[in-house]
Amino acid sequence: MALSAGVGLGWFLIVRFQRHRAQGARSEAERILEDATKQSKNTLKEAELQAKDTVFQAKQEIEKEVKEKRKELGNLEKRLLHKEENLDKKVDLLDHKEMDISNREKNVTKREKALEDLEKQLNRMIDETQARLEKIAGMSSIEAKRQLMDSMITEAKHEAAKRIKQIEDETREESEKISKKIVSLAIQKYSGDYVAERTVSVVPLPNDEMKGRIIGREGRNIRTIESLTGIDLIVDDTPEAVVISAFNPIRREVARLTLEKLISDGRIHPARIEEVAKKAEKEVEDSIKSAGQQAIFDMGLHGIHPELIKLLGRLKYRTSYAQNQYQHSMEVGFLCGIMAGELGLNVKEAKRAGLLHDIGKAVDHEVEGPHAQIGGELARKYGEKPNIVTAIAGHHDDGPQSIMAILVQAADALSGARPGARREMLETYVKRLEELEKIANSFEGIGKSYAIQAGREIRIIVESDEVSDEDALVLSKDIARKIENELTYPGQIKVTVVRETRSVEYAK
Repeated sequence: MALSAGVGLGWFLIVRFQRHRAQGARSEAERILEDATKQSKNTLKEAELQAKDTVFQAKQEIEKEVKEKRKELGNLEKRLLHKEENLDKKVDLLDHKEMDISNREKNVTKREKALEDLEKQLNRMIDETQARLEKIAGMSSIEAKRQLMDSMITEAKHEAAKRIKQIEDETREESEKISKKIVSLAIQKYSGDYVAERTVSVVPLPNDEMKGRIIGREGRNIRTIESLTGIDLIVDDTPEAVVISAFNPIRREVARLTLEKLISDGRIHPARIEEVAKKAEKEVEDSIKSAGQQAIFDMGLHGIHPELIKLLGRLKYRTSYAQNQYQHSMEVGFLCGIMAGELGLNVKEAKRAGLLHDIGKAVDHEVEGPHAQIGGELARKYGEKPNIVTAIAGHHDDGPQSIMAILVQAADALSGARPGARREMLETYVKRLEELEKIANSFEGIGKSYAIQAGREIRIIVESDEVSDEDALVLSKDIARKIENELTYPGQIKVTVVRETRSVEYAK
């Protein structure tokens, strides 16, 4: 009853409001009539005929408007009366429903008992029907259950794929915006070059006669050079050039400087070779120290142990996949700093961890173990903070232990994966692409597969009648897992599954 009274009061207020609006409309009509009358008196002095016509038209418009307002008010009153009647009916209906609910509650107990009897009867009928179905189908209930389970598993996979896609879309939408913004800002704010990987150095000669002088009588000069610098000096048919071969880039640089100085000076004998080699070694050491100090200065860092600075400078002569590790370390440091700034982290520590992350590569040919672990031990030995040490040691781990390690890992991937940063042998590259396409084609429903982006993406076109949209999502994940398990590759590989339906018809 309280609900009925509230609704009635509401409608009463609406009627009063509408009547008030009607009264205002009448007042407005009277005001317009008065203004029109005054206007007609003023215009009568100038043109009596025109004034009469204007007054007549104004009266017609006012009368028409008043009629429309009256008609509208009449319609509103009718609607209000109709709604009041509907409210009364609804109140009556609610009363009837309350009575029905009470009656139904009484019937529920009776129906529960009847349902129990029906359930017993249905169980008996199910057993009889199952026996007949087994006889007709020629298979046991266990086999039928197995088939049903298989179909349910397939359906569950589809439903799970749909759910996975929905969750991934929801979580990826916001995270991708933030991560892409941070990474794109880091890439935009830093641009670097790269140096081609070499295991040999070519020293030009003024003429081919210089080859004989470098070899010396009975080969004593070339043996002295090789023994002092620890390299292999190749003197072949290449015109006006000799080749220095060595795995250690610092030894190769010392040998290159030694040869250039000897060729420029012209005096080539064992005693002179030994003297020049010592000077070249000193120059390389000074260059290493200067490069390390320059890197620290460019990064705006301080308090790094002199031995770490020296090791950092040695990376100037170290390459990996054709990428100079000195430039790579500075790139990673800058990128870490930029991303740390965007995330509100300590920029100096992020730069420090990024710059020193590959410090282990400066001695990995002398110390056994992965360069990340070697670098972590060196950083710990020379007094770096625990979070820096953890970031250096774990920048190649599958599950980084800190946010700093994640930053270093991301910056390392950016620097190493950018176009032109690295280069590998043609045979290895082609073989990797073939293996990539072979893995993709090993799954069912694959139409064609293409390794693109220099092997950083595999694009797979599936048969639309064999693979559904949900299956395509599961397929991309399965292919990615198999690539991770069976292939070795730098950076990451994007797996894109394309499913499309085409309808073709010809107009003749």
